[in-house]
Amino acid sequence: MSDNAPARTEDVPAPEHAVTLAGTTAAPTLFENPGMPVHVHRMADSDPRAAKRAERQVATMFVLSMVGTLVFLVSYFAVDLDDVVHIPFIGDTLLQNLLLGCGLGFGMLFIGLGAVHWAKTLMPDEEVVEERHDLRSSDETRADAVAVLAEGGETSGIGRRPLIKLTLGGALGLFGLPFIVGLRDLGPMPGDWLSTTFWETGMRLVSDPELAPIKASDVTIGSVFHVMPEGIDQTDDVLEQQAKAAVILIRLDPTDIKNSKELDWGYEGIVAYSKICTHVGCPVGLYEQQTHHLLCPCHQSTFDVTDDCKVIFGPAHRRLPQLAISVDDEGYLVARQPFQEAVGPSFPERGQRHPVKGQSS
Repeated sequence: MSDNAPARTEDVPAPEHAVTLAGTTAAPTLFENPGMPVHVHRMADSDPRAAKRAERQVATMFVLSMVGTLVFLVSYFAVDLDDVVHIPFIGDTLLQNLLLGCGLGFGMLFIGLGAVHWAKTLMPDEEVVEERHDLRSSDETRADAVAVLAEGGETSGIGRRPLIKLTLGGALGLFGLPFIVGLRDLGPMPGDWLSTTFWETGMRLVSDPELAPIKASDVTIGSVFHVMPEGIDQTDDVLEQQAKAAVILIRLDPTDIKNSKELDWGYEGIVAYSKICTHVGCPVGLYEQQTHHLLCPCHQSTFDVTDDCKVIFGPAHRRLPQLAISVDDEGYLVARQPFQEAVGPSFPERGQRHPVKGQSS
């Protein structure tokens, strides 16, 4: 063997501290298990004055949380929306936004800091090991668990430290108010707004988007008109009203209509139905003249126009509401009454606006 050749492995003796397993040499043990560190008692564990001082510190943090929450509430109601304050390196910002953010942030921050300081200075810090047991414990074990929980509440000091209990309750109680107050910005309660439309008795049907009145003589068999109520363009919330009031107008041969209510609410075979799909509110505007089917392009809900627009396919669960129509003295089509049931997709607590005998919902 050359002097520069590396020594073979078998020529290298194993270190004395190596462990031999099944005739092979394992990796040497380089580190020893240091074990658990020696438990260091905190000052509050042995000094009542230190424990009292920590208790006051925790209570102070909870009080600061209450102050932050009160700042939020006061600024929400008392600070003008247009007040501006200049902040260096940031610029001009709305004073109310600044106070709302700081108040809510400090309210949350000091609740967290108080809870952490409480746990680190006053609650027990010994490690506890619990053996894994069967999922269903015996009644005795379950009773012991309740006792452990009670003991935990006792050792936490919540019962013996009324100052912490009162200030924590105050901080948590006040901290929930901003979220309740914030609901006010969601706007007023909808009332019956979701269940009513712009349609009223005597309103003319006008074409969409031209808004021209429609005479019954202009509607031929097989023709389709997309219509709105006359005057809807004069409303302040025109887009919201149009989204509910859209109607599709179709003329059928009266002999093709299978439903007596549909025939009665129409005029010489002319029928008007809500254009808003009862599934998720897409516009139902695809009419198959040969089959007399209305198709929703979003999820393929299909309605039979000859049978009061009942659902014959797709995810919709309700038929399209019908608008009762007639003609005025000049021959223009008008609404005989508003929709008698809510238009559009279903929602909780929906009901018919004016239940009509024999009408399906």
